[in-house]
Amino acid sequence: MMKMRKVVSYLFLIVGISSFYGCSRNPVTGKRELILMSKEQEIALGKESHPSVVASMGLYEDQGLQAFINQKGKAMAAISHRPDLPYQFFVVDSPVVNAFAVPGGYVYFTRGIMAHFNNEAEFAGVLGHEIGHITARHSARQQTSQLLGQLGAIAGTIALPEMGEVIQAGVGSLMLSYSRAHETESDEIGVGYSSKIGYDAHEMADFFGTLKKLSDASGQIIPTFQSTHPDPGNRQKKVDALATKYQQENPGTYEVDRNEYLKRIDGIIYGEDPKQGFVENDMFYHPVLKFQFPVPRNWQHQNSPTQFQMAPKNGKAVMIFTLAQGNSLEEAAQATLQGMGLEAKDSQKATINGNPALVVVSRQAPQQQQQGQPQQQQTAQNTVQVATWFIQYAGNIYAIHGMSYVADFDKYAADFKQVAEGFRTLTDRDKLNRQPERIQIKSVQRDGTLQSALEAYKMPSDKMKELEILNGMDLKDPVTRGMMIKTLGR
Repeated sequence: MMKMRKVVSYLFLIVGISSFYGCSRNPVTGKRELILMSKEQEIALGKESHPSVVASMGLYEDQGLQAFINQKGKAMAAISHRPDLPYQFFVVDSPVVNAFAVPGGYVYFTRGIMAHFNNEAEFAGVLGHEIGHITARHSARQQTSQLLGQLGAIAGTIALPEMGEVIQAGVGSLMLSYSRAHETESDEIGVGYSSKIGYDAHEMADFFGTLKKLSDASGQIIPTFQSTHPDPGNRQKKVDALATKYQQENPGTYEVDRNEYLKRIDGIIYGEDPKQGFVENDMFYHPVLKFQFPVPRNWQHQNSPTQFQMAPKNGKAVMIFTLAQGNSLEEAAQATLQGMGLEAKDSQKATINGNPALVVVSRQAPQQQQQGQPQQQQTAQNTVQVATWFIQYAGNIYAIHGMSYVADFDKYAADFKQVAEGFRTLTDRDKLNRQPERIQIKSVQRDGTLQSALEAYKMPSDKMKELEILNGMDLKDPVTRGMMIKTLGR
C-alpha cells in the first residue's frame, strides 16, 4: 500500500509539471495537447541545426533544382496548416535516399532521393509528408512525450525499483509506436497537401513501392513492430487508399508531370561523388586533396565530408581518418587527446612516405567519480586504447586513429600500422580525374520492355536491377518509342 501511495504521488508530480506548461491546440488535428516547445523555440532549433546539416552533408549545387524545390515548397507551405513559418528548402549532397525536416520550417532532400523520383507528383507527396512533420509539430510532441515518459519511468523506478526494467521497456515501446504514428499521420497530411497543389497522390503511394524495392535490395529488412517507420509496402497500400478517397471527395484533374521532372534531374550525380573520396580495390582515394591510403580487406567503410571510418565486421576495432586542428603536429596531438579524453602512453616522431608525422599511443582516461557513484575499475576489457598517426601533408594535419579495447588491441595493431604507413600522395591520373556517375535521360528507341530499352543504350547487365529500381518499374514492363527513361553514364 505504501508503494502504491508513492506511485500516486509521483504521478501527481508529472501532472503538476504538465499543468505548469499548459496545453495548446494542434494546428493539424485541432486537438488540445501538451507541448513543451514554443513556436519561437522551434524556429530557433531549426536555425541552430541547419549549419550542422550543411557541414555534415554539404549542399548540392544545382540552381535549377534548387529553384524547383523552392517554388513547390513555398506553394505547399502557403496552403499548409502553418503558413506563417519561415520555410526553407534544400537539396543536400548525399547519395542516400532520404528526406527529412527540422522544426521551424527547414526541409531537406538528398540528391539520392531526387534521383529516384520519376515525376513531380512523387516529389510533391514526399514534400507534403515532410512539411506535415513540421505543421503537426511532431518533433515538439515527441520531445514532450519523451520527457514525460522519462519522468514517468524515473518515478516508477523509484517507487518500484524491482519493476524498473519492465517500466523502461514499456516506455521505449510507447515511444516507438508514437514515432510510427507520426509517420502515418504525415503520410495522410502529405496526400492532402500534394493534392491541394494539384498533384496525383497515387504517385506518392507508388514511390513507397520504390522504397520497398530499395529496402529489399539492401537486405535491411526489419519487422514493422521494431521500426520507427512503417513498412514501405504497408504504407503504399494505405497511401493509395487515402489518395483514392481524397480524389473521390474532391473531383478534379491531378497532375503527374513525368517528363518535366525527368528533364530537371538530367545530369544529377548518382551514387558516391569521387571528388569527396572513393574506395576501389581496397584503397581510399581523394582526388581533390590528392592522397590515398589502404583499406583492410573485408573491412566495412563509410565516407562523409568530415571523416572516413572503417571497421572489421565483428566491430571490435575501428579506424577513423579526419582533419586535425593545430599549427604543428605536437599542437594537433595535444588538442586531439584532450578533446577525446585520452592519456598519452607513448609518443615518437616519424616520417611516412616523405611526410613529417607523430605517432601517439594513448588510452582512455579514468572517468571522474560522480558523487554517490562507485568508481568503475578500468580493465583490459573496458578500456579503449588508441594509436594515432598525425601526418603533415599539403598544408594540413591529418589524424589516423586506430581504436580497440586494450584486450584486443594487439590483434589489430598491424592493420592500424598498415593503413597509416600506406598514406601517400595520389598521382594516378585515372583516379585524379575520376568523374561521377550521373543520371542520363534518354528516349526509348523502339517499343519493347524496359530491359530491352536499357540494353539498346548498352547498360551493363550488373546494373539492370539498380536501373529497374531507379526507373520505378520492372524490367519486363512495356515501354513505347519516345518514352523517357533513366540511364547511367559519366
